[in-house]
Amino acid sequence: MAALSVSVHTSILEIPCEKWNALLTRQDSPFVDWRFLAALEQSGCAAPETGWTPCHLAVHRGADLVAVAPAYLKEGSDGDFSRDWDWAAAAERAGIPYYPKLVFGIPFTPVTGRRILTPQGMSATDAESIFERVISAGKELVRRHGLGALQVLFLPDSQLHGFVAQGLCPRIDFQYHFVNPGYPSSEAFYARFSAKSRNVLRREMAAPAAQGITIQTLRYEQCKSQLSHYAALAHTLHSSTVEKLVWGRRWLNARFYSQLFETMPEPLELVLAYREGKVIAGAFNVASTDRLFGRYWGCLEETPFLHFNVCLYHSIAECIARRTAVFEGGAGGEHKIARGFEPVEMHSAHFFAHPGFGSALQRHLQTETENRRRAVATWRQTEAILKPWPLRS
Repeated sequence: MAALSVSVHTSILEIPCEKWNALLTRQDSPFVDWRFLAALEQSGCAAPETGWTPCHLAVHRGADLVAVAPAYLKEGSDGDFSRDWDWAAAAERAGIPYYPKLVFGIPFTPVTGRRILTPQGMSATDAESIFERVISAGKELVRRHGLGALQVLFLPDSQLHGFVAQGLCPRIDFQYHFVNPGYPSSEAFYARFSAKSRNVLRREMAAPAAQGITIQTLRYEQCKSQLSHYAALAHTLHSSTVEKLVWGRRWLNARFYSQLFETMPEPLELVLAYREGKVIAGAFNVASTDRLFGRYWGCLEETPFLHFNVCLYHSIAECIARRTAVFEGGAGGEHKIARGFEPVEMHSAHFFAHPGFGSALQRHLQTETENRRRAVATWRQTEAILKPWPLRS
């Protein structure tokens, strides 16, 4: 059997789309699709000029591509959702280089997914060998380029052990997801709330109709005849949000949306709010086989409770109707708990170039991880007592 070799690629275009996507499974999200990454790079959104230098790793056995790992050299932490600013600040105070760093992950996308893509059915022995080679190559890049850290962000439980076994330190963070155990209807879901909470939620959900607003989801079948129009609309709505915020990050440009709607339109969805036939707000979502991912929202008119309806309530109802297992509404937002979302653990793994700094952070992360595990366990125990519901079979 031929030996494994690892190569580094400074553009997704250096790896053929058909070979990259042949490594995907039905469980993978659209965000690890070659076409999504290509849209980010070719539009200039994920590029050296924006602090994202592509550094993808490809593993070959002979002439066969057997694994890839989307990766980037990062000059900062904007857009990777690593939440490591305190670490970077501590390193700076100590005179220890932290940036640039090497990130295994997807730009601007805090969504869990495989960070080393291998074909379905690969043996455990082969997978272990590939993990070892990829992580060794990542550490060599850290050494060769004088990087401060290697981070593997938003990785699934199934891959966490492989990175930890190679000496990376695990970390836990939280997001808030709507988890659907198989509700027969939206009423069954809201029946789990107290009467007081149900009244609040119903009042918020009734607001659009009272304001003369209708909300609908447009999927590929409804958009395919006007893809360029809906790409422009998605960008306009997204821009309307970031332009209003002093801290708004203009990460995605019109070219990104245009290319994505042209090359990968099938999983894209728009939740649009209309008044008198005119779009006044909307959310850009992406769907996989069993999950819905809420990405960006925008409004052209400010209306009470419109954000909750467009970004949360409407898609919860859609997930129940379509029997979608999970709705990931994006990073952050403790307000989502009161509206039916629950805390879910997000995993990452870290390697630090400076031994002393790495040892200190490893001790910190061990304590942080224990505390966060206990917090989630306590929440789940309380919820199980207050709101029992049969688990998904």
